[in-house]
Amino acid sequence: MAIKPTIYKFKIDLSDVDRNYYDTLNLTVALHPSENPERMMARLMAFCMNAREDLTFTKGLCAVEEPDIWARTPDGRIDLWIDMGEPSFDRIKKAARQASRVTVYAFHFNAHGWWQRESSKYEGLDVSVYQLQWAGIQALAGMIRRTMDLSVTISGGTAYVSCPDGECEVTCTPLHSGG
Repeated sequence: MAIKPTIYKFKIDLSDVDRNYYDTLNLTVALHPSENPERMMARLMAFCMNAREDLTFTKGLCAVEEPDIWARTPDGRIDLWIDMGEPSFDRIKKAARQASRVTVYAFHFNAHGWWQRESSKYEGLDVSVYQLQWAGIQALAGMIRRTMDLSVTISGGTAYVSCPDGECEVTCTPLHSGG
């Protein structure tokens, strides 16, 4: 019998000052059995940093041909493809052919080393790559509850997150701007 994902519910009061976007998000997020809480919270931060009406979580780790998060046009084309972690260059190159925009959020403690090894491959590829600060992601994962009310304010590339159990900051550093 397969292990089922753990379901988390988030109510997020989002203020993205950088994009002048303000919303209340009610998100249900599945933590895949092979996924750790840090990765799930990195996905949540990437969602907040790109929030818009048509943005959705995909089946993620269960569907290897899909990104972690995407936005589709009404006619079914992929407008935005968001991958988490340290995806292979071939995967991202293929995604760039399928989607109007592709963004990668590296977040693990060794993300900087991954980017040093891979960065030259991305020259000329229309893909944006960011690094979410590992210490901030760990702090956020440390506050996780099955049901959470969060306040997220994004300003200057940093997400300021607060909840009843505490607060933390997650800095998002641009590594590559597509083109």
